[in-house]
Amino acid sequence: MQGKLSEIDIRSILQLIELGQRTGELFVEAYPTQSAAVDPEMPQTMGNQNAASSEQFWFVFFLNGQIIYAADPDARLLRLRDYLQRYGAEKALNPLMKGAIATANAPEYSYLWALMENHTLTPAQGRSIIQSMIRETLFDLLSLHHGTFIFEIGQPLSPQLTTLEISPLLTHTMKQVQRWKQFYPYIHSTEQCPIITNIGVLQDALSNRTFNKLSKFADGKTTLRQIGRYLNRDVLTVAQAIYPYIQQGIIQLTSPEVAVQNVRKANELTRRSNEYPHSKVRSPKIVCIDDGVTVRETVKHILTQQGYEAIAIGDPLEALSSVFKIIPDLILCDITMPELDGYEVCAMLRTSTLFRQTPIIMLTGKDGFIDRVRAKLIGATDYLTKPFGESELLMLVESYIGSGYAEGQQSSTQSTENPKDGVQLERTK
Repeated sequence: MQGKLSEIDIRSILQLIELGQRTGELFVEAYPTQSAAVDPEMPQTMGNQNAASSEQFWFVFFLNGQIIYAADPDARLLRLRDYLQRYGAEKALNPLMKGAIATANAPEYSYLWALMENHTLTPAQGRSIIQSMIRETLFDLLSLHHGTFIFEIGQPLSPQLTTLEISPLLTHTMKQVQRWKQFYPYIHSTEQCPIITNIGVLQDALSNRTFNKLSKFADGKTTLRQIGRYLNRDVLTVAQAIYPYIQQGIIQLTSPEVAVQNVRKANELTRRSNEYPHSKVRSPKIVCIDDGVTVRETVKHILTQQGYEAIAIGDPLEALSSVFKIIPDLILCDITMPELDGYEVCAMLRTSTLFRQTPIIMLTGKDGFIDRVRAKLIGATDYLTKPFGESELLMLVESYIGSGYAEGQQSSTQSTENPKDGVQLERTK
């Protein structure tokens, strides 16, 4: 059995495996673009932390129509290490990795059994970890809509430590996926990292024990999913606990890649402000033109969180008049819109000298060669296919108005503040 997820969903595939009491292995691979945070059809896609730049795939193993394990393909065993940290056993994994005990599609499973055999873990702890891994994987798979799958009948993964019935697991996980949607757009990925922005207010709102526990993990580097693993809680419980504080702005979310970028950006701006203490650096202005409210507001939320001044406009006719007042540093423009499409908006803007050099990035759900060619012909700077991830969006924006933008601003400010110096230099040439 094999096919595309656009033709049959994961839930139906699992139900067929259960109904037929099949034993074997299910391989699911997501299309590269499915790793996105901004998806008009499914904005709450879970995704992996490196989803924007790497492929996603999963293995699920069955015995007589029941799930015995769901594999993480990460060769570094980061997921297993997180779960072992719950029991203070993460260091015990290193000596084992020097050997060759891992199977091709289930290295975690092999190492987990080795840890039980050498009594680092008890069987009960091993079962708890495997069950958590299965639930975690199904949470991702049931939110997946674009990809391919292959189910092969074969020998079961051996030995078996536990099995889970599919029907009750599906019912429970589908409810979790639906509840997860309620957090959007504040929370849209399990791989987002919380960071406390107002310690005093949060400390007053929580007990000392809860605050100490949260502040330990809300460091901008630990993901929501990792926090759940460390605390032996599912990611939905973690998200529910911090959601009110995210709404209030007491806690903010970022991604691991963005956190690194922000540190570099902050260090660079600090260095420049020390070199040019009298210069004034404003936040870059970005206009997002998109008739889809979900995409529009999500893009605005992501960019605003990262310090950009983001303006979202749904009407392309209104956008044409507004951008001349705003004078943005970058424009994100959807292609498929009523009255005026993105090609027409881009072409009209390019006729003005104000926007001859402004980066204009086209947003579209299409991924055809002709669309890309046409976008270039009418003067578009770049092209971003929906759905796209937070990291993908921010890296593209950063490439056009990142650190170089701030440097150019300061150079311009220096020139304005010291016109005599500029004239003197000109005369000496």
